[in-house]
Amino acid sequence: MDSGVTVVTCPYVDVRLTSTISSFEVKRRFNRGITIAELKGKLEMVVGAPSSGMDLELFSVSDKFLQKMDDNDALLGSYPVDDECRINVIDVSGGQMDKFTDVSKVEKFELSDDAYSKRSDSARSFMKNRRVGQYNEEEMAKKKAELAARREEEKAAVDAISVGNRCKVQVVGQPTKLGTVMYVGTTDFKQGYWVGVKYDEPLGKHDGTVEGKQYFACEDKYGGFVKPQHVIVGDFPEEDYGLDEM
Repeated sequence: MDSGVTVVTCPYVDVRLTSTISSFEVKRRFNRGITIAELKGKLEMVVGAPSSGMDLELFSVSDKFLQKMDDNDALLGSYPVDDECRINVIDVSGGQMDKFTDVSKVEKFELSDDAYSKRSDSARSFMKNRRVGQYNEEEMAKKKAELAARREEEKAAVDAISVGNRCKVQVVGQPTKLGTVMYVGTTDFKQGYWVGVKYDEPLGKHDGTVEGKQYFACEDKYGGFVKPQHVIVGDFPEEDYGLDEM
């Protein structure tokens, strides 16, 4: 007697693909009606191994090994392949692993700087023709003049500051800070002139050491470096913050 129940199986299956050639995992959809030989042919373009030198392993959704897929004439759908199962491709052709993963075996194209400069289709040629960036002489001259002016401004400000001066530091967007000048001059961490200050309060960033080099000594978080334009020296006595009060 006909029960009236019809079992419908999706003709396609979405599987995860891995291989011994690559550490990457990809997803692909295949028709359950293709043979394993046909599947291997499609996998050639995915994993880079020849179908003739390819062994297949089937894993469950939870990555439990199920069986080898070694019958080239069998249909993909004849194996217990469900969505999100994993098919692992083992390259047994020999020599393929190095071909795809060892970049030292890849022939590199090298071009001398002189030869590159003579090419008309390069990025450098494009920038030169349109006077972009460093190839815009007027713009570069303007930037050089601006930088020189800033350096002169910094040098003039530095000449008016001495180690031991009491100072007030005013940087836009930050609270005014009082402290003592501990260092004046150039640094290794950034170009230009800098002033090292020991603040009266823990409003700094370090203890006078930056990137492993000590420029002055103070308690941690009491030290800071600022541009000389932000430093005003004068009679700024250290405030009593009531630390000795009960």
